Amino acid sequence: MTIQEKLKIIFCGHRILIMVILCLFGLSMVQSRQAPKKKRRAKTDERVYLIHADQLRFNQFSSNPEAQILNGNVAFRHKGAKLYCDSAYFYQASNSFRAFGHVKMYQGDTLSLFSDYAYYDGNNQMAEARHNVILTHRKTKLYTDSLNYDRLYGIGYFFEGGKMIDKQNVLVSDWGEYDTETRQAVFNYNVNLKNPKFVLTTDTLHYDTRTSLAHIVGPSEITSGQSIIHTSQGYYDTNKERARLYGRSTLTNNGKTLTADSLFHNDKTKISQGFNNVVYNDTVNKNQMTSNYFWYNDDTGFAFATDSAVLKEYSQGDTLFVHSDTMKVYTFNINTDSVYRKAHCYNKVRAYRTDIQAVCDSLVYNTKDSCLTMYKDPITWNANRQLLGEVIEVYMKDSTIDRAHVMSQALSVERLPNDTTRFNQISSRDMFGYFNNGEMRKTEAVSNVQCIYYMQDDKDSSLISMTYLETDTMRMFMQDKKLKTIWTCKQNSIMYPITQIPPDKKELPSFAWFDYIRPTDKYDIFVWRGKAKGTELKNIKRRSAPLQFINKDGVVSNKDEKPDATTTQGQPAAEAVKQEPEVTADGGNGIKEKQ
Repeated sequence: MTIQEKLKIIFCGHRILIMVILCLFGLSMVQSRQAPKKKRRAKTDERVYLIHADQLRFNQFSSNPEAQILNGNVAFRHKGAKLYCDSAYFYQASNSFRAFGHVKMYQGDTLSLFSDYAYYDGNNQMAEARHNVILTHRKTKLYTDSLNYDRLYGIGYFFEGGKMIDKQNVLVSDWGEYDTETRQAVFNYNVNLKNPKFVLTTDTLHYDTRTSLAHIVGPSEITSGQSIIHTSQGYYDTNKERARLYGRSTLTNNGKTLTADSLFHNDKTKISQGFNNVVYNDTVNKNQMTSNYFWYNDDTGFAFATDSAVLKEYSQGDTLFVHSDTMKVYTFNINTDSVYRKAHCYNKVRAYRTDIQAVCDSLVYNTKDSCLTMYKDPITWNANRQLLGEVIEVYMKDSTIDRAHVMSQALSVERLPNDTTRFNQISSRDMFGYFNNGEMRKTEAVSNVQCIYYMQDDKDSSLISMTYLETDTMRMFMQDKKLKTIWTCKQNSIMYPITQIPPDKKELPSFAWFDYIRPTDKYDIFVWRGKAKGTELKNIKRRSAPLQFINKDGVVSNKDEKPDATTTQGQPAAEAVKQEPEVTADGGNGIKEKQ
């Protein structure tokens, strides 16, 4: 064998030794993290004492020749406990006995154990009670047919079905245990907790009789009236009717479901809170809210959602997705025939549906009049059309749009098909839209109307001309999604051939195309994109009555004029002598003072 081969063997041996040491170290770490098991206490040497029996006899020819046969008012004592029965077999050598008939064991003044039969081992301090067993500890009672009670640890086990009654709670299961020291119980298999106000069913349940707190550790269902909770982990306070649920939990009530990673519910106040991946689904009204935090009061119908909040409305064939920083829903006249709701979405609202998209700072939807109102720089898109203004109101009918109203600085822009540089445009103070079965049938622009629209050849759809128009009122009538008729009152217009359009006439002064803001899909609603600088709506100064000053001589001056020392602000106009100038028509649309 060469030196190299010997070195290989040595190194391999070292590797194996290191791996074994690491494995043993890891195993010791795992064992150290495991909860230490309770060591069993040492057996007692104290003897079981026979206190009394009406009769005592031996029968060496019976099946129990080593037993003392006791009859009548039998009483035993052992380690602070007393046991009574009608008859018994006493095995003095093994420090045990079998008790028959009206078996009663008392330990102090807080615990008692009744049964028809019992076997007691004094060395292990173990009592095995059978048939019509009742374990009473303070105010808690446990009923079963088979119970083993370990006096060393104060734990009773039942394994053939049992029922525990604690205050107003009744717990039933196939198997369970009760610790008289900690006053905690564990129930397994077909567990049922009944209370006058709710029912809890599960396969594993921990219950604290001191606090009446149920610890859920397996798939469970809690039914309270019309509310149903499904969970697999959490706590339910049976006194306060409060649930703190972890894992994925769901609350269902009257066609509404609330699902979250963590769910807190108070059945007394009807308040629920959801944390992380929250889904609130209303199958009656066909809408859904998702967020990472959700707060809901079932009594008042108030809901609050924030952190990635999304409202999904699926009453139509397609789903509408609305996102904002915060969402609130108010319910009015709840539990009446005239109930209605108001939904508020505010801060960076973005909405998407395949046929319509919208962006605004805030919106309000009122189910009373089915009106959706968008505030602060609202923009809506439909196909290649864009609509914006200071405020947009949309009225719904049978879940479809019925009419719309754009208030102040209204602008409608339509991009021509297969052309990214030309747009049909209408601007006015106000704009109205009327729909039939969700399709626009009429549009009306009112006050300071400006319009640019392109004419197309009917044969090949090529552009022929562009018309610029100014008027006070304009109405457009649609049919089969196409413009059929345009009506205007007195108007000024000019038509340019398509090849002779001045560059400065292609766009209205208020023209803006915000395609870069438009939501592209249901995921894009989370990405906020504001308007480019300089494209915001103008702050228009509204006409208002000037604040006037009236002096003692009855002379009226405006606020921006400096009043003299005798001026009195706010004097009623009826007390002033007002001299209005005479006016006469100047032959045009204005008026002038008569000199």
